[in-house]
Amino acid sequence: VQLVESGGGLVQAGGSLRLSCAASRRTFNTMGWFRQAPGKERDFVATITRSGGSTYYADSVKGRFTASRDNAKNTMYLQMNSLQLEDTAVYYCAAAFGLGVRRRGSEYDYWGQGTQVTVSS
Repeated sequence: VQLVESGGGLVQAGGSLRLSCAASRRTFNTMGWFRQAPGKERDFVATITRSGGSTYYADSVKGRFTASRDNAKNTMYLQMNSLQLEDTAVYYCAAAFGLGVRRRGSEYDYWGQGTQVTVSS
């Protein structure tokens, strides 16, 4: 099983990026995004259920980030708008066999390797 993130890069503050997470199998239900800034712990960013009908976001990204998924392509996305300096981090996607929104890293079964997002002033 593999989760492969892509779409990270360098962007100016106020700009946008879209991250993708491609999964090698279809059996995952809930998927999520987490991020880890230098010297900090990994933090929850967003979670989305299999149908896409339920999403949940960290307060710090609410209204700016949108999680979505295309199950036909086994891919989850994170559209990030109005990026801020504090959004700079390595972003990880995660996948769970279980159902329902999940905000804790321990609730996920598989993780990607991460993609760097750097926001400059």
